[in-house]
Amino acid sequence: MAQEESTLVALATYNEIDNLPSLVEAVHENLPLANVVVIDDNSPDGTGPWCEKMAARESWFTCIHRPSKLGLGTALRTAMQTAVERGVEALITLDADWSHPPEILPKILEASNHADVVIGSRYCPGGGIEGWPLRRRVASRAINLASRNLLGIPVRDCSGNYRLYATSLLSQINWDKIHAEGYAYIEEILWHLHLLDARFAEVPILFTDRQAGESKINSAEMVGAAQMLGRLAVQRASRILRRKK
Repeated sequence: MAQEESTLVALATYNEIDNLPSLVEAVHENLPLANVVVIDDNSPDGTGPWCEKMAARESWFTCIHRPSKLGLGTALRTAMQTAVERGVEALITLDADWSHPPEILPKILEASNHADVVIGSRYCPGGGIEGWPLRRRVASRAINLASRNLLGIPVRDCSGNYRLYATSLLSQINWDKIHAEGYAYIEEILWHLHLLDARFAEVPILFTDRQAGESKINSAEMVGAAQMLGRLAVQRASRILRRKK
């Protein structure tokens, strides 16, 4: 199991000042020995200055400032590469809008005793969703069904960002082969970890829609995820055909 004191918790932010301070406090309460890093995309709402004040006050908190809104995918890549550079054992990612319950953090860390990737899962037994309209539920189910069937990834929740990654595996990834941006990155990184024979585990969570602020997901993100799945499905089929020759 990854040690709490060698764990980095990452939060990607854009205009999350209404959620971030209380969430960071809750993360620290649940994993008091872990470090926290915020990757902020030059939020105009004061998120960046708040992070600077927090970093000056608390040694376990840092912030990486980016010049503009570059998206979740590149923010997650930055978090992963930062975890590898810092030499920590594990990276935990979660959304900065309170949709992922921080009280589950100790269970996710505990599950890393037998897994390289632990997913806070909406779709494993005991998991669920609150506050989503039917169309969003259907779209999420469709993406996850496609990920399992087209890519062979052995988890029920492929599109959620509440995860623990063993940095020993992240250090083996060829970043040049990851092309997805935005939320599609969340599925593509699982594909590359699956190719590295990652051991997966899922911990049930109750996902609740954001407490404050606006959702960053739009129709373009859905299209991007579908395109990414099609591209990786072709790659998987080619790999299977090569093995049969």
